[in-house]
Amino acid sequence: MSVLRRANTWEISESEDSDAETTKSLTRDESSHTAQGRSADFTEEQTLVHKPEILKSTSKSALKSSLSPPQRDPRDGTTSPARKRRSKEEIEADRERTRERREERERQRTARAREKEERSREQQRRREAAENLKSLRPENCLRCLTVCIDPALLQQNGSDVLLDALVSLEWRFSVESQQQQLPYSITWTRDLPQQGVDGGNMVEEEQIVLVLDLTQFMDVVISVKAMLDSEEEDTGTGSVLSPLLECLNRDAEKVVTLLVIDSETHYRKDAYDAYLLNETLQSKLGMENVDMEEVLVYLQLCKNISVVFLDGWQEVTDHVCAVTKALSKRPFKLLTERAELPFCVDGSWASGVRVERDGSGLGQVWSKQIQQLNRVSPAVASAVTAAYPSPQLLLQAYQRLSSEEERKALLAGLCVTSGGKERRVGPEISARVYRCFTAHNPELVLD
Repeated sequence: MSVLRRANTWEISESEDSDAETTKSLTRDESSHTAQGRSADFTEEQTLVHKPEILKSTSKSALKSSLSPPQRDPRDGTTSPARKRRSKEEIEADRERTRERREERERQRTARAREKEERSREQQRRREAAENLKSLRPENCLRCLTVCIDPALLQQNGSDVLLDALVSLEWRFSVESQQQQLPYSITWTRDLPQQGVDGGNMVEEEQIVLVLDLTQFMDVVISVKAMLDSEEEDTGTGSVLSPLLECLNRDAEKVVTLLVIDSETHYRKDAYDAYLLNETLQSKLGMENVDMEEVLVYLQLCKNISVVFLDGWQEVTDHVCAVTKALSKRPFKLLTERAELPFCVDGSWASGVRVERDGSGLGQVWSKQIQQLNRVSPAVASAVTAAYPSPQLLLQAYQRLSSEEERKALLAGLCVTSGGKERRVGPEISARVYRCFTAHNPELVLD
């Protein structure tokens, strides 16, 4: 009993009290942590439950804010103005401006298309001009020439030399009787491809060569002598002279050359071939030397017919080749020698003045024009051009004056400075310039 009573009356020591308090505090901390964890779990579950609604409300508010116009700050004291409705006049004005801009773009487009077309045409013209110039060169023009030979010439002995030479040179030739072609003749035709293929692409040259022997030439001389004796122009009855005169009457621009060949070549083997040939002709024709000279002069001066005495067909071939080469060179020479003002040569040695596209150089041309008058120095011309920079201004000054004497003395008082001295143009030069620019008589003497 005593033992039990003692156990019941045990007292707790200070150390045991401190341990108990520590255990209680730990227990309280654990319980508080547990309660906080539960509350956190509950809050998280509640947030997860309401999260779709929050996201939905957030997206709606963002969409609404993006679609709604920007709000002005009420503190700045201004309000967003309402949309102003345009009037009918403003709408029409906008339409008119739009239409004008459209028309302006259309005009610019049309102008560009026109300029492009003009450039294309200009390039085409330049290309054609270059091709035409290239075709006029002698080496190219020679391919466009055709040597037309009368078939009657091929019946003579030695005529094959001419055909062999044309074949070796690769020149075009034709052996056929043509309309209005003279017998025993050689003519030339030129192709003109620039004129198209609808006709007119061939032109006949004015050069005509007649190859005659001595017998045929005797007939021509006798016929011409009979014409001269009878003083009649249409009495040519020879077999060669009659068609020749008809051809010349039909086309006076034809240039005829008579090539007289002698089959008796032994007459021309020494140094006195011309003299022996003349003697032979005189003996065969029975004519005096004066009569022969008279016939040749008449053919040369009155009918533009040249007479050339040759040895044989080899010399005839050389003559035909020389004429062919000369005809091939003529178009290019005519083109290069053609000048708009042939008397005004360009170059410093000829006192020429070049005028550019912008008009620079016209003043110097005006001064040179005045210096063409006699006794007009460069100083006098400079004084006149300084007072009247162009001929039109000088003519207008003449028209403003009423009397003839005033017009003649218009330039007399101009000051001319040369060599440090001053003088006047004078009434003589002034009157000469006036007559030069106002006279209508081309035969008027200015001095």
